[in-house]
Amino acid sequence: MPLPSVHNWRKIALSAASTLFLLLLGLPLLALLARAVNSRAWEQSSDSGITQAILLSIVTTSFTAGLTLLLGTPLAYVLARWSFPLKRLVMVLVELPVVLPPAVAGLALLVAFGRRGLFGPPLESLGITLPFTTAAVVVAQTFVAAPFYIRAAQVGFQGVNMEIEDAARVDGAGGLTLFRHITLPLSRRALAAGLVLSWARALGEFGATILFAGSLSGRTQTMPLLVYKVFERDIDAAIWTGLLLVGIALAALLLSQWLNRKSGVDS
Repeated sequence: MPLPSVHNWRKIALSAASTLFLLLLGLPLLALLARAVNSRAWEQSSDSGITQAILLSIVTTSFTAGLTLLLGTPLAYVLARWSFPLKRLVMVLVELPVVLPPAVAGLALLVAFGRRGLFGPPLESLGITLPFTTAAVVVAQTFVAAPFYIRAAQVGFQGVNMEIEDAARVDGAGGLTLFRHITLPLSRRALAAGLVLSWARALGEFGATILFAGSLSGRTQTMPLLVYKVFERDIDAAIWTGLLLVGIALAALLLSQWLNRKSGVDS
């Protein structure tokens, strides 16, 4: 019997390594699903604050998405189209929250906006207190999730064919009219994909939120914080909430990928 060739050995090694790593990524999720089905977790976790956590997560992430869309879109356009000093530094600062340890992100928010933070006293003089409020949840989610949208929107704006915009300018379009009727429609799928991904990241935010907003039931306790809080006393509630988060994240990721593919076709 002939021995496998070097090429075949490479294929076998690559296949084995890929399979092992896929198992490492997939088995924990399959185990979570199997445990939930086996224990019928959805029937035994109705009194653990899941409904409140879901509603709070929906409300806060909706505000986060709106804030990100409102303020992140102009910034993404500036980064995509303008040249200015220290642009690379600005881009690094925008994307830095993505790689920051969650605890550091929460600590930074406290140092900036806490009662004794840099901007805490001025805000308090205006009657605004952020830490351990629902608004703090939105701020924490926006801080860690907005970079995903800004980056996607920047790429979307850069992908718009400049010849189309130049033709529109010749026809008299300019400023907001050009942006609203030409640039925005041509980049809308990339923006939508980035917004979905950003929303999903906000939904799963934990570290910065628990440090800056705490985990107060009905006020700041989002779904990830509920998983952490009830893990020891009600494992079924934690499993069911975690499974819901996995399902939502999976749907958001598939939607974002679909929008990105459609964006590639449109461009």
